[in-house]
Amino acid sequence: MPNTTERLKFIRQLEPVQVETPPVSDEWLHEIKYDGFRTQVILDWAGARAFTRTGIDWSKRYWPVVAAAEKLPAKSFILDGEMIAPEPDGRPNFHALHSRLTWNAELLAFVAFDILHLDGEDLRARPAMDRKAILWDLVKPADGLIQYSEHVVGGGAEFYQAIDKMGLEGMVSKRASSPYRGGKSDAWVKTKCWEVGDFEILGIKREPGKPTAALMAREGKYAGAAAISLTRQAQERLWRRVERSRAVKPQRPVPVAFDGAKVEWVKPGIKARVKFLRGEHKLRHATVQAFRDEGT
Repeated sequence: MPNTTERLKFIRQLEPVQVETPPVSDEWLHEIKYDGFRTQVILDWAGARAFTRTGIDWSKRYWPVVAAAEKLPAKSFILDGEMIAPEPDGRPNFHALHSRLTWNAELLAFVAFDILHLDGEDLRARPAMDRKAILWDLVKPADGLIQYSEHVVGGGAEFYQAIDKMGLEGMVSKRASSPYRGGKSDAWVKTKCWEVGDFEILGIKREPGKPTAALMAREGKYAGAAAISLTRQAQERLWRRVERSRAVKPQRPVPVAFDGAKVEWVKPGIKARVKFLRGEHKLRHATVQAFRDEGT
């Protein structure tokens, strides 16, 4: 006889693999990659709860979304999605998430992109396209605190160009026939968009067996590291400039984890043009494309 007092449990989430270019065949569906907190919303006989990507119960922080989940037309479900702080035009504003969590949780929104369980049925073995249809039937019209992640089928390259032009973080592509299995899976792949911007070089970090990296700052704050990707001639000019501008200690605040003996700190004045992944909160997969000397 089934245990009617047992609550639905958090399910390990499927994590997409990052790729350089999106898949282009019609076997894939594509969605916007929302810049927020990955969240799992669960409803069962005792009410709704919301969990972080690591399974921590954040129901009290997400209370308006939890309350909205309890009004959906189902007795039980498990939804996978992203908690965002939407702007009036719907774009997610990651930097507003923390303040809204603290002061205005009613201004958050949960964008559901998958459903794993509905009214006693485990849906994870069903194809992704079928799960999306079931999800839409549950959350429509999906324009309030709980929203539906729209998708397109095929046309991955065109979809990428469109979200890049809109200034969005990236996209997630899902094999339409794939089941849902927790952990890393190439059934889902994410393709990030790129940005190019100006940063200040704080120092040069050299480690055996690793590419030489520049430690970067933006608006006086440490921003991360970028691999040196310059022509040989440009690298030689940079090394001469670093040699002329050595500093005993960093000229801007940097993480305490840096061992000064392994970093050649420099005085202010060296600016770099850096290519980096959009939507990250520190530089990731970043490369120095060019530099200029603005003096000391």
